[in-house]
Amino acid sequence: MDPRKFAAIIILGAALSLGGCRKTKTVTQTNLGTAASPVSSTATNSQPAGGTAVTGQTKFFKGSIGSSLGLQMKLVRDGEQVTGNYFYQKVGTRIALKGTVDRTGNVTLDEYDSGGKQTGSFKGLWRTDNEDGLESIAGNWSKAGGEKKTAFSLHEEPIELGGGAEIVAKSIKENNKKLNYKIEVGYPEVTTPLANRFNKFNQEAKGLVTRRIAEFKKERADAATAEAQTAEPSTLSEMTSELSGDYTIALANDSLISMKYDIGGYSAGAAHGNSSSYVLNYDVKAGKVLKFADLFKPGAKYVQTISSYCIKDLKKQSKSNENGLPDDMIQSGAGPEARNFGSWTISRKGLSITFDAYQVGPYAAGPQNVLIPYSVLKDLINPDGPIGQFVK
Repeated sequence: MDPRKFAAIIILGAALSLGGCRKTKTVTQTNLGTAASPVSSTATNSQPAGGTAVTGQTKFFKGSIGSSLGLQMKLVRDGEQVTGNYFYQKVGTRIALKGTVDRTGNVTLDEYDSGGKQTGSFKGLWRTDNEDGLESIAGNWSKAGGEKKTAFSLHEEPIELGGGAEIVAKSIKENNKKLNYKIEVGYPEVTTPLANRFNKFNQEAKGLVTRRIAEFKKERADAATAEAQTAEPSTLSEMTSELSGDYTIALANDSLISMKYDIGGYSAGAAHGNSSSYVLNYDVKAGKVLKFADLFKPGAKYVQTISSYCIKDLKKQSKSNENGLPDDMIQSGAGPEARNFGSWTISRKGLSITFDAYQVGPYAAGPQNVLIPYSVLKDLINPDGPIGQFVK
């Protein structure tokens, strides 16, 4: 197989594994241009989210129409009535939405242009996932009066920011024909109509991405220099190297923002691509990036407790992983050393740990995720610390 095609498959697989440090809930889509099959709650471990909602309840969603049109959506439910807007991440122009969701979760959202003319409709099922408690909407989008239907899927982002603040997806893109590489990496930016108390967070979020991009570009420049100096002819310069990735919000409120990047890359000539996770846990009130130790009581043996829980959970997961997780890799990669738990995020249900490919299993097994309930850590967590609110 052409290495570039193989790499694209690997990178896509890495992107689909996003999701804080829980396993991402991916909504199955139908083929483009076909009608989506009715979504059954009994077949998906999810329950319909219809019925009467809290007045003025606001939800934020992120997803796509088809496989490439990334979008973000903001919806406000008032009983069975739904209003809001959405925008394509590549464009940024907000499109008004108005519709309904019934007691069985069937949702219809009609979209309108700035002149009030209907331009399209989303029709599908609004449901709540039993595992993460977040909501998803999936179905078909079509132009107004059109017959062609395109599958869409959206998953809720756990965002509860006050003062009109919202999180908007941004991206850095570059196509360097001379060094033959492509870059497209997404990052979040908090926008607010008030004095932006999130400026430092925004700097940290973008800075993490730009540092990884700088490393990639240096690698490509060094590789090009080395290739130019060799006497042997090479086809590497004809192969495209790529760096791509996106972020997942694990929690965002006026006290904490916790998120994870999954950034995958392919270097020309490599057998396959690879991906790594990077996290940003930010204390909004203190205006600083959190360290793992900031969550726990001084002197608490949290690493040992977390290691023990993760090893047990990973062994359980291994039984359902067709590629398996060797015991020796689990013991080494999840052993009681702080460096093994550098990729962590905060959610309302617990602390999530991500183990990148190769850490606790072979490459084919991919990254692994473990959610540690706060009940397991309640005696170790600092009650006055950033996550003390979840154990009180």
